[in-house]
Amino acid sequence: MRIASTSFVLSAVIAMAFAASPAQADFAQDFTGQTLRVDYSHTGTADEEHFALHRMRIEGKWAGSHTQLVDDSNLGKYMVELADLATHRVLYSRGFASIFGEWETTGEAGRGIWRSIEEAVRVPEPRRPVQVRIRKRQDDQSFREVWATTVDPASRFVDRAPRPKRNVIAVLDNGDPARKVDWLILGDGYTQAERGDFERQARELGLALFNYEPFASRKKDFNVWAVFSPSADSGISRPRAGVFRDGPVGARYNSFDSERYVLTLEDRRWRDVAAAAPYDFVLILVNERKYGGGGIYQLYSTAAAQSSYAEYLVVHEFGHHFAGLGDEYFTSDTSYEEFASAMVEPWEPNVTALLDPANLKWGDLIEGDIPLPTPWNKDEYESESVASQNKRRALRAAGAAEEDLEKLFDQERERFGPMLANQEYGGRIGAFEGAMYESRGFYRPATDCIMFTRNESGFCAVCARGIERVIDLYSR
Repeated sequence: MRIASTSFVLSAVIAMAFAASPAQADFAQDFTGQTLRVDYSHTGTADEEHFALHRMRIEGKWAGSHTQLVDDSNLGKYMVELADLATHRVLYSRGFASIFGEWETTGEAGRGIWRSIEEAVRVPEPRRPVQVRIRKRQDDQSFREVWATTVDPASRFVDRAPRPKRNVIAVLDNGDPARKVDWLILGDGYTQAERGDFERQARELGLALFNYEPFASRKKDFNVWAVFSPSADSGISRPRAGVFRDGPVGARYNSFDSERYVLTLEDRRWRDVAAAAPYDFVLILVNERKYGGGGIYQLYSTAAAQSSYAEYLVVHEFGHHFAGLGDEYFTSDTSYEEFASAMVEPWEPNVTALLDPANLKWGDLIEGDIPLPTPWNKDEYESESVASQNKRRALRAAGAAEEDLEKLFDQERERFGPMLANQEYGGRIGAFEGAMYESRGFYRPATDCIMFTRNESGFCAVCARGIERVIDLYSR
């Protein structure tokens, strides 16, 4: 293992990393070793959705596993499948979530307002014609096909233009991308003069992930890369503040009109930048002090790199993006009006509707004397947390500095950390009510976790197990 301190072009490294091996023999029968990207538009409202093919392109070596090709994790609101046209055999599949999948739960979508969002799926390039299918999870947890298109890799309609040539920084290089989790860090809102800031923050925050279990114990299973792309202006768009920027990947605050939610809807732009490096997962660091971020399973995560809570943002949002972990908090503002139904078991591995306590999905981690649901001092916590949220809204409305908001976060840590740790069942796995933005009807595994608060509690055992499962999916 080595941690590089300078940037370099990866061509020679990647060529060596993808040398043939016996484990890749079966993969080579069905796939060329390159990456096929299928760009499409996802359009609709809360009640209907439509897909339209936009572009197909080849973009470099396939960095995903050559052996773990069919996804059995049961994660994601959607799933992409690659099926051989002649035999109908599924060659490759991966669950994922999407911006449209979140958008359809907003009030705007519920009022019948249409929106079209750019999306893409990346799969290993097949040697023969295939059908690319998108399936969507139904209330009974099954996946139903919602779109399919035929792809002939030999077609002239598959774009084979060379990838952009960019310098790639090796933050952590543990070897063959096909046998590692490849995490790529992009930046937005960094001018050419701020390149050094981006490279420093990418190294610091990229390596900070490995301060937390189970990432610390599995560090050898990761590569971390970074690609710099300069912005004309420093910072990104903050529409509520009347600030607009046109960065290289299009990241902005106020997504779905949520104050701190940072997303980019410019899917093609960020993917064209990312194509310069091998990647399975992507973090977009934004050059801002204002607290904010986001994370969507198998799409990307974002974080404000200058926030004093940047490390927490990176790790928490990566939990969403990497392992499909759900938010466990329930007192913060959200734009979602019906994100999940308490009558349906969530697919996220760390939240439950507790519809069948005898078959709880993390039941094997519960000690015999733990009652379900598990009692905790919910009323006291909820009262104090809501009061703190009200203070935060007042500070925002008054135009308070980020330092003032960070002081409020510090006070929350000092109060809520001990409060949650000292519960009767603190530190043990159970089913504690309050999760998925709802005070009632959803349950989380522990009194505290990095998916619940900003406390220094790390990941609970249920979240850690979910993370390890995804590491195995990409590193074997």
